[in-house]
Amino acid sequence: MKITTALRSAIAQDLIAAMAAGSTNPNPVLEIYDGSIPAGMGGAISDTLLATLTLTATVGTESNGVITFDTITEDSSADATGDAGWCRVLDREGDEAAYFTIQPLAAPVRSNSIAFPSCPVRRWLCPA
Repeated sequence: MKITTALRSAIAQDLIAAMAAGSTNPNPVLEIYDGSIPAGMGGAISDTLLATLTLTATVGTESNGVITFDTITEDSSADATGDAGWCRVLDREGDEAAYFTIQPLAAPVRSNSIAFPSCPVRRWLCPA
């Protein structure tokens, strides 16, 4: 599929707004799991939670349809060891906003490594 930059930008801006929505918690979080991304959102998650990272209240910025996360606060103690397969963002109300696949230097969420707990997650960006 190919879409215009203007449409990519609009989608990316809507995604940022969804991730930053709410006011109950000061910041949205990004939860990283092993395994494969679920077919749909909202169901029970059977994969292992590897880490929970804190995003900024505004999440990130968009340029030409590409989302770049603001500084991500790393998990000071990873929940488990394993290879990251996917992640989800919970908005400031704790509601699911988005799921992303994770692969090294590819796919929707990019990272230098997928191995936890050594993954340098603060360097991630998310192209739309």
